[in-house]
Amino acid sequence: MNEPPELIEKLRQWVEKAEEDYTVARHLLGAPEVAAFGVICFHAQQCAEKYLKALLTLQDVTFPKTHSLRLLLELLPPGTNAGGQPQEIVPLSGYGAEFRYPADGERVTEEEAKNAVAVAAKVREAARAQLPAGALTQG
Repeated sequence: MNEPPELIEKLRQWVEKAEEDYTVARHLLGAPEVAAFGVICFHAQQCAEKYLKALLTLQDVTFPKTHSLRLLLELLPPGTNAGGQPQEIVPLSGYGAEFRYPADGERVTEEEAKNAVAVAAKVREAARAQLPAGALTQG
């Protein structure tokens, strides 16, 4: 691929932000004394969201400001590998807002946090395989 430098820079910015979220989620998951499972899930959702937005940017697909992974997945051109099936990825959307504020709902479990990071890792791996090398800031 021979993408213009402006596109590479936009993609690099999405990747950089996604990697920050992925790093935080993995770090917190590995620190059992913290037990911030809702925060872990939030960052896993943000990682997946930003990588999906990078894929959309790569394919010149306009997308709205949204945290809906379902909408982002629906906007991806057919044949784009998102790293999993929608029924696996879409549930992360709830962590983008619901668990950021106090509520009457149940607390996020460690198992949910582990699953959220695993799903984000699949989206990350699939996206990175499709993005140009110049956009991949971290490994």
